Amino acid sequence: MFVDEAVIDLQSGKGGAGATTFRRARGIPRGGPDGGDGGKGGDVWIVADSHKNTLVDYRHLGILKAESGAKGGHQKMTGRSGKDRILSVPPGTLVFVHETGELLADLAQPGSRVRVAAGGRGGKGNTFFATSTKRAPRYAQPGEPAVLVRVRMELKLVADVGIIGFPSVGKSTLISTISSCRPAIGDFPFTTLVPNLGVVERFANFPFVVADMPGLIEGAHEGKGLGIRFLKHIQRTALLLHLLDAAREDLVADYIAINHELASYDPELAARPQLVAVNKSDLFEPEELAQRLAPLQAHLGATKKRLYLISAASGAGIDSLLRTLAAKARLLKRSREKLSPDPIDQNPETT
Repeated sequence: MFVDEAVIDLQSGKGGAGATTFRRARGIPRGGPDGGDGGKGGDVWIVADSHKNTLVDYRHLGILKAESGAKGGHQKMTGRSGKDRILSVPPGTLVFVHETGELLADLAQPGSRVRVAAGGRGGKGNTFFATSTKRAPRYAQPGEPAVLVRVRMELKLVADVGIIGFPSVGKSTLISTISSCRPAIGDFPFTTLVPNLGVVERFANFPFVVADMPGLIEGAHEGKGLGIRFLKHIQRTALLLHLLDAAREDLVADYIAINHELASYDPELAARPQLVAVNKSDLFEPEELAQRLAPLQAHLGATKKRLYLISAASGAGIDSLLRTLAAKARLLKRSREKLSPDPIDQNPETT
């Protein structure tokens, strides 16, 4: 099941209490203080794991807790530290403080992580409080309390290429043709209700990830057809493949409408690199197809975009399209890697 949002309560471990003990041994009936410190409570971390692709594991859960630190012991023994609690989430997960909406971390890269609740420090044992004038303190510190945080996690898929277009233009058929992904396919709108990811390995020198986005409709940026939930996943893709259906009446209107939805949701989306492909081009004779495509080619000529003619069902034109996608996706990925710092641990001061 694909789940892209979850709200969860996370609690760090509390610190262990310091010990109030005194040395006792044969011949030393009244030894000095030897109470050790308490152990530190465990932290709660959220880590981006490339093996995860949904937040379904974090629905309908109670409080997830890290382990508390153990009490200090005699002979100045420090208590054992509590084990950290680590939550694995898909790359592309945003972590927010639920009450305030504060963004704690954008875990875009595998291995990136954030500490959302720091474990309490262990209390000092009575050994720490011994002085030249107070040689037998009979008190120790309690450990620091646990920290409870409610977080909201929101997944935005990370892909090299996002396939966009109206419902039923062949997006799911295309991703099933070019990758091992097998989404539900139908000839009615909204067969695809969640994004699907597939890896294109036809060009071994650069495998790339493609996301089949559920079909957009006019008004998607206002939430129509669950549009906002779909559009947010496109924000993570560096390159868009705009798929049109050769059998539809007005390809120019379709092209403009989808780009209007992108721009209305996020102006940067409409300016993102975009390839345009017309699917089901094999359904028409060359003369009729040319007549259908002429207005679109004239419109794209003004934008200097090339038009790719394909058939997702038969595979016609697919190799040429994939070569271009692979080359552009590779260039964009290299550019991002040069601009982005290496993933580092993020430790908000608030925790």
